[in-house]
Amino acid sequence: MSEQTVLLRALGNIGYADAWDLQEQLLAGNVQVKTDWHRQPPGQRIPANAPSTQHHLLLCEHPLVYTLGKSGKMQHVLLDEQSMAARGISFFHTNRGGDITFHGPGQWVGYPILDLERFRPDISWYLRSLEEVIIRMLAGYGLNGDRSPGETGVWLEPEIPARARKICAMGVRCSRWVTMHGFAFNVNTDLSYFGHIIPCGIHDKQVTSLAQELGHPVPMEEVSQQLCRQFERVFDCQLISSEALE
Repeated sequence: MSEQTVLLRALGNIGYADAWDLQEQLLAGNVQVKTDWHRQPPGQRIPANAPSTQHHLLLCEHPLVYTLGKSGKMQHVLLDEQSMAARGISFFHTNRGGDITFHGPGQWVGYPILDLERFRPDISWYLRSLEEVIIRMLAGYGLNGDRSPGETGVWLEPEIPARARKICAMGVRCSRWVTMHGFAFNVNTDLSYFGHIIPCGIHDKQVTSLAQELGHPVPMEEVSQQLCRQFERVFDCQLISSEALE
């Protein structure tokens, strides 16, 4: 696997629907490129100057929002529509995997739009790699991030039921080996919002944040730099800021 180039796009605080629309546009563009490749006559090589798929990593924060995955259950949402509206919380049914989760200020949300056929066409490998990015980043803060068997995401002390707590949730979608959706890492997140849902549909484990574990707020930009550094290492890629191309 040769080093890939991934376009990094810092979206700031962006509405969930706007970020979702952008992901769908980028995914559709990549899928169209791959569809055109397969229209080549049998035995004919793809021309060297043919358009190629483009990898992206979108990093952002969202206003208050609950999102429910396609396999999620509404009974894991403990607020009705009026109660959410009164609190200024939006709600979306999504086409990602996973159950219910929360996004809000102080949380880095990462949406990799990657053509896995140019990395490794294996969803399990992809999810474990996303987890590895977070685990390595946590190690830089002196925290031992870990996996919980059968539960996607990154945890602290998952082997101790009474202390297990999730710091990063994940849910993805893949079409023609092009990914979308991704991870939500709690940095300075107001964890009280998780009290109105059963996070990821898991009843017996808690949610935490980097700030809670360290005992103080952490600069968001500092964390994003660490995320990007570890993303490059784990995926053997080079991140190029979209601003550098403008």
